[in-house]
Amino acid sequence: MEPESIIAILSLVTLLALSIFFSANETAYSALNRIRLKHMAQGGSKKAALALALHKDFNKLLSTLLIGNNVVNLSMASLCAVLFVRRFGDIGATLSTVVLTVIVVVFADITPKVLAKQSPERLAEMCAPFLRVFVVLLTPFSAFFELWKKLLKLVFKTSFEERSMTEEELISIVEEAEHDGVLDRDDSKLLHNAIEFYDQQARDILTPRIDVVAIARTATTAEISAKFLEKGLSRLPVYDESIDNIVGVLHMRDFFAHLTSPNGDKGLTLDFLMTPPVFVSAFTNIGDLFKRLQKEKSHIAVVSDEYGGTEGIVTMEDILEELVGEIWDEADEVVEKITRLSQDKFRVLCTTSMDDFYEYFDLPGKKPDFESPTVGGWIVDVLGKIPEKGDTFTTDHLTVIVGKTQHRRAIDCIVKVNEPVAAQ
Repeated sequence: MEPESIIAILSLVTLLALSIFFSANETAYSALNRIRLKHMAQGGSKKAALALALHKDFNKLLSTLLIGNNVVNLSMASLCAVLFVRRFGDIGATLSTVVLTVIVVVFADITPKVLAKQSPERLAEMCAPFLRVFVVLLTPFSAFFELWKKLLKLVFKTSFEERSMTEEELISIVEEAEHDGVLDRDDSKLLHNAIEFYDQQARDILTPRIDVVAIARTATTAEISAKFLEKGLSRLPVYDESIDNIVGVLHMRDFFAHLTSPNGDKGLTLDFLMTPPVFVSAFTNIGDLFKRLQKEKSHIAVVSDEYGGTEGIVTMEDILEELVGEIWDEADEVVEKITRLSQDKFRVLCTTSMDDFYEYFDLPGKKPDFESPTVGGWIVDVLGKIPEKGDTFTTDHLTVIVGKTQHRRAIDCIVKVNEPVAAQ
């Protein structure tokens, strides 16, 4: 064999190896987990730290890999064509195309990408020093394509900026992790709640005005003591003349500490004991509300309506329950919001959230955006009037019958499932 042919074959082998290198790294850096790679770097791996730095400017890295791969493949095609024409004559060009296509597709494209997908972080770590050399060598070409991208952006008036992950995509990742067994149901639920935490407002979790337990500014010590002991609450809003005019919050600890002091009942004034209330709008984001309560060192916020009256109150516990679920203490009466009465009948409290209702009965589609986030508000919205006992309507595969009512609102309802569902 002629020396020129030997050199050409060795060059082809080298180019094939480079094509495998570029293809494998393209998949590895596209599929790697940055968090896992970061942990490897923090464990002392300098190659992992280098791979992480390369991945940080992914656009430049990808340009390098694509340029390198295309240059190598075109060089192989040209060199292979010359060898085959010399050996087989005019038919050599066709043979060269067929042979090189099979070799490139099988050995330089599919195989390295499949293998790289199995352990992208390890491959990225191993190849990082060599890849950095190519990134430096091909920087002028990468810069040219970056300018070309900016020109296309101006011409077509579009954006090529990297799109951040949406909330829906993040939720899909959590659901996939739960499906794969990486997360259990409780962990998945907690992450769901955390992701959707900032989507909720004070009006979604408040205790409505009609259910607020409060005391008058002129209440006697006996009345206040009875209220604390009867309701088992640690704090009570204090109002002046009307609950629409809340002027403070009284803590049970401060009240009984003063009551049992040497002076006893003498000189007791609520103005002295109560703390200033925190007022917020019904549309205040609960994440922002949580931060404000922390800053104000308060556990209760008064939610004002558009007329300046009291729409309800939100406690720190209400906010935390949106993350971790119901929190029960010794004074709370445990109440099941949805109770199975028979195979296809359920008793549902109208304070149940529509999210929990939709999840329990596995209703299709996304929960509609009603004015009220509770079952009670949903019933009013569907009926179009103040509910009365016995009012009935059907939606999806459910028949809803209004049960007990009080103060022009539904307290509970009976839900009949038109087709049996498994117990939750």
